[in-house]
Amino acid sequence: MQTSFTLAQLADPDTRESEKILRTCVHCGFCTATCPTYLLLGDELDSPRGRIYLIKDMLEGGKPANDEVVKHVDRCLSCLSCMTTCPSGVHYMHLVDHARAHIEETYRRPFADRVMRSLIAHVLPYRSRFRLALVGAAAARPFARSIGRMPGLARIGAMLALAPRFPSGRSPSEVPGTFEAEGKRRGRVALLAGCVQPVLDPAINEAAIRLLTRVGVEVVIAKGDNCCGSLAHHMGRSHDAHATAKATIDGWIAEMDGAGLDAIIVTASGCGTTIKDYGFMFREDPDYAEKAARVSAIARDITEYLESLKLERAALPEPLTVAYHSACSLQHGQQIKVTPKTLLQRAGFTVRDVPEGHICCGSAGTYNMLQPEISGQLKARKLANIAKVKPDIIAAGNIGCMTQLASGTATPVVHTIELLDWAYGGPKPEGIS
Repeated sequence: MQTSFTLAQLADPDTRESEKILRTCVHCGFCTATCPTYLLLGDELDSPRGRIYLIKDMLEGGKPANDEVVKHVDRCLSCLSCMTTCPSGVHYMHLVDHARAHIEETYRRPFADRVMRSLIAHVLPYRSRFRLALVGAAAARPFARSIGRMPGLARIGAMLALAPRFPSGRSPSEVPGTFEAEGKRRGRVALLAGCVQPVLDPAINEAAIRLLTRVGVEVVIAKGDNCCGSLAHHMGRSHDAHATAKATIDGWIAEMDGAGLDAIIVTASGCGTTIKDYGFMFREDPDYAEKAARVSAIARDITEYLESLKLERAALPEPLTVAYHSACSLQHGQQIKVTPKTLLQRAGFTVRDVPEGHICCGSAGTYNMLQPEISGQLKARKLANIAKVKPDIIAAGNIGCMTQLASGTATPVVHTIELLDWAYGGPKPEGIS
């Protein structure tokens, strides 16, 4: 794609990077075949190629974002399926992230939209605030459907429908400290405690700690570990994202420079995709560029790290069929497609691929709260495809996907690590009969 940015525009590092990305696009349209919003809406502007044109026009012209750009960029899930499909290697993730930051800087959203986004940005990344908010949400949850039908309150209804019946209490897995390895130590890792996940489902990190320590890996929860910045980052709120991420980076660097770390383990693949991109995100920050690059270099999804340990085959207590839902952030963002299924099979589970497994479930971070109608359609499509394989359990590697799917099915939805922990001597995951 030809571009005509001025030298003054290219002096900006984000614009310079976006110009390189735009030049790699050859208009082939392969991305339209796997874009969830294009499949649903059939509008070229709701495809990656269409959004690229809109973003190019906005950035190249030095224009503030307008209603049309905001509408179609907001509809993008950032599922990154287009990056897997693209034969030219267009790095759409960095381009759409730049577009969202530009929108945040130049566009005045309607009042209700500003309130909603501010609420998400200032509550979800903070565990204490999020727990408190969920107490109120639990009381209003029975009325979620009625509230969602009221004019202008569809998003509030969607948030309430996703909320748990009551928030989980504080877990040891989110408190800074060290969990000693059993037997001979094979490694030392930091585990991301995170923000949303320990509030919604602390059993995930608890299972990770149990399994890792059982196989000889020391696990540390670093000081300052709270939020990776992903939620704010994908809403274009770069300042908020960087502020929370820096505290987490500092905690990990202290461990790396202290007792040392073999890896930084992440059990929420949406967070993992962002952490692995820290080197790029902080590339222009003189104080954090090197730190961020060091963190990104050793960040691993929990399944990546477990595969490196070469676990033996396990004798599963019960013969169960698992529908493996491959989170977009894992299969497209991190290009981890086979490893989780291999681990589950080695653990004794019968694993079934879900038809249209490359298509997003509609969770996509904050998407199911900000775009509830499209998200709901994608959820229904995903659950219908899962039902075709008739599973006993649905497994996924991302808390957002788990929450999304669990809100529409009676089939137990658990994290991959919970099943692996069970197969290798841990407790049976809650909800599995």
